[in-house]
Amino acid sequence: MAASLRLRGAASGLRFWSRRQRPAVANLAVVCSRSMASKTPVGFIGLGNMGNPMAKNLMKHGYPLIIYDVFPDACKEFQDAGEQVVSCPADVAEKADRIITMLPTSINAIEAYSGANGILKKVKKGSLLIDSSTIDPAVSKELAKEVEKMGAVFMDAPVSGGVGAARSSNLTFMVGGVEDEFAAAQELLGCMGSNVVYCGAVGTGQAAKICNNMLLAISMIGTAEAMNLGIRLGLDPKLLAKILNMSSGRCWSSDTYNPVPGVMDGVPSANNYQGGFGATLMAKDLGLAQDSATNTKSPILLGSLAHQIYRMMCAKGYSKKDFSSVFQFLREEETF
Repeated sequence: MAASLRLRGAASGLRFWSRRQRPAVANLAVVCSRSMASKTPVGFIGLGNMGNPMAKNLMKHGYPLIIYDVFPDACKEFQDAGEQVVSCPADVAEKADRIITMLPTSINAIEAYSGANGILKKVKKGSLLIDSSTIDPAVSKELAKEVEKMGAVFMDAPVSGGVGAARSSNLTFMVGGVEDEFAAAQELLGCMGSNVVYCGAVGTGQAAKICNNMLLAISMIGTAEAMNLGIRLGLDPKLLAKILNMSSGRCWSSDTYNPVPGVMDGVPSANNYQGGFGATLMAKDLGLAQDSATNTKSPILLGSLAHQIYRMMCAKGYSKKDFSSVFQFLREEETF
């Protein structure tokens, strides 16, 4: 199984590390007792730009954490705060029966669950495994099958809202899995988000996230193009943003995450596009949308173009910058 998953992940071009069916009826009691024991340890794997504040919000709600990240330095502040740090995902599974994973790609998720030291090596029956990574829906479904074989529960729960929402616990979670298990997942996810939405079977959370991020990429490029054009026509960028945000062109990219430096405070464009959601990850998510569109024979003309633009950005030095740096990219690409 792991080999087939790796092939599927590789087919999507995801080769970098950055960052259920319900089990047997006997496990129903485990699910109920898990909800009752709300302050038992929670495992958290993946402490990147999003995972770090998400884990901190669980701490704020009184949950002891069992922590792992591929980069030991990412665990230091949690260890200093008294949380337990372990050496691999399998050790997390040995010590916690509720685990949240927040990883960059399908390949990373496969390794965390099915690798030589993965969660499935030591997972306990009845454990609840929630993957908040944005990955291929088909990979989520395969992981769910493997988890079910171990008598545990897998749910996909990717997030929307960005780093700011992660810090303020205002994320939106899109959850896929057996509906009877949703309440148990909601207990934890509600500590990190203001919206926890049940989408359907495993994989539907990923489907919703992929559609959302494709639209986000398109709207960010559109906002960047409109702002760039207006500035070159002599408009003050703050004035133009104000007009857009009281008119029909208003969108999240214009009123909450404006890509033009100096227009808004507290967003990546005000900090040389540092932090936030990297262009590499946006390119990855658009690749997932492209694969899904191909598999379902769905036309995504603007989505495909957005994918190409973010791939070009990554090739030209923008990979580590926030995805809103598409404004800077467009400003520098006179050939467009």
